Amino acid sequence: MSNLLLVEQCRANNAKAQLTLYKQYCDGMFIVASRYIKDTAAAEDAMQESFIKAFKKIEQFKGDVTFGAWLKRIVINTCLDVLKKKKIYFDEINDNTLRIEDEEDTGWEVGDGTTMIEINSAIDKLSESHKAVVKLFLLEGFDHQEIADILGITESASRTNLHRGKIQLQQHLKHLQYGTGY
Repeated sequence: MSNLLLVEQCRANNAKAQLTLYKQYCDGMFIVASRYIKDTAAAEDAMQESFIKAFKKIEQFKGDVTFGAWLKRIVINTCLDVLKKKKIYFDEINDNTLRIEDEEDTGWEVGDGTTMIEINSAIDKLSESHKAVVKLFLLEGFDHQEIADILGITESASRTNLHRGKIQLQQHLKHLQYGTGY
């Protein structure tokens, strides 16, 4: 059965269609939630809450993106709401300071031998405000305007937190590139 047909059935409050969509997407959405919330139970709660929100707001699904992409956005927003409740503060600097920092950015690449597990582990070591922006930008592919909208911050704050997060990430990954202990 196609997802569009399932969505139409969900609009009619068909519990069987809801369960089918849930089973189809729950594992993937749990992985997304786990990227943001490390406590397994809290990540599962956020994922469950996201499905409830999705089914309550199924009328808002227009079909301009896939159902999975629409649901993923809900999961990310739900996880970020959980993190906001933990009082994450995002740094903001003015554009002139950011331009100076950008000019000083020499750029770097992750070594070929670096695994996704090592990268995710390094991202998890970032401060909460930097971690959220780095994940949204690098892992989810959102731009600064979208990140600003999602997190309720300015685009400048998004750029600042990404820049500082990349610096922290670089420090965490440096030992892998040079083979030094951490």
